[in-house]
Amino acid sequence: MTSDATIAPAPRGAGEVSSLAESLDAPRRALETEHGGHLAYYSDASGDGRPLLLLHSINAAPSSFEVRPLFEHYRGQRPVYSLDLPGFGHSDRSDRRYSPALFGGAIAEFLERVVGAPADLIALSLSGEFASRAAMAVPQRVASLVLISPTGFSGRGLPSAGTARGIHRMLTLPGLAQGLYNLVASRPSIRHYLGKSFIGTPPAEMIDYAYATSHQPGARHAPLYFLSTQLFTPHAIDQLYGRLVDLPVLVIADRDPYVGFDELVGFVAAHPSWQRESLAPHMGLPHWERLAETTRVLDAFWAQA
Repeated sequence: MTSDATIAPAPRGAGEVSSLAESLDAPRRALETEHGGHLAYYSDASGDGRPLLLLHSINAAPSSFEVRPLFEHYRGQRPVYSLDLPGFGHSDRSDRRYSPALFGGAIAEFLERVVGAPADLIALSLSGEFASRAAMAVPQRVASLVLISPTGFSGRGLPSAGTARGIHRMLTLPGLAQGLYNLVASRPSIRHYLGKSFIGTPPAEMIDYAYATSHQPGARHAPLYFLSTQLFTPHAIDQLYGRLVDLPVLVIADRDPYVGFDELVGFVAAHPSWQRESLAPHMGLPHWERLAETTRVLDAFWAQA
């Protein structure tokens, strides 16, 4: 834990974000980091036991709101943290190069300087790749890892690094970047794409917050790196997941309109410390539509781990 000069309460409006409401009903603090700049996070340390860190997904409009059901369920039972990743929520949204190393480094630094004890991590979608990087960087700070609808198991290759950079240059052309992002982050677009992640109807408040967080200063910078595919790690199975040899890992995956799991079954079967639950039916956000079943599986996994 660092001094109060570095980790301090972050009043609403701290950093670059001036009008965004809180995504969670919990104290929000700020950490100035080497890897991620100004990082905002929510915490409730009133519970006992092993800390839990929640990591939202990466898309055009993510935030800690995505993990709200899990935060609310576990607060008071154990110390719970939710981190706004670089480029999102109340964290630094500056125009800089966003990369897997930046996200993984920010998570690792947060675990070292704020959590300060072995923690259970839950990561949504692409953030599972970043959490895996953090687990390799600071293995002493990660007790277990839960990946919900993780990327990297589809079997499809990614564009080359040169192609991805070219896509990003095109997406960020003057006069095009903001207009393109405005289309992706429009309310109809958010409603459409978020709707594909639910069996039922997505909560209206979730759509409202996604729209609000995607219309803050600097909101387009990180998502345009995501759209260019530069935030994905090529050969993630070999470069990331396959290196988590002894770490207990649970994958929760059924169907997902944006993520494939072609190689997941074979990978889990070949790695004894990994296990999978489908929790069908869901489309990538089971903790929103099947919270009781999700927490039951999580509790059983942590008890075993």
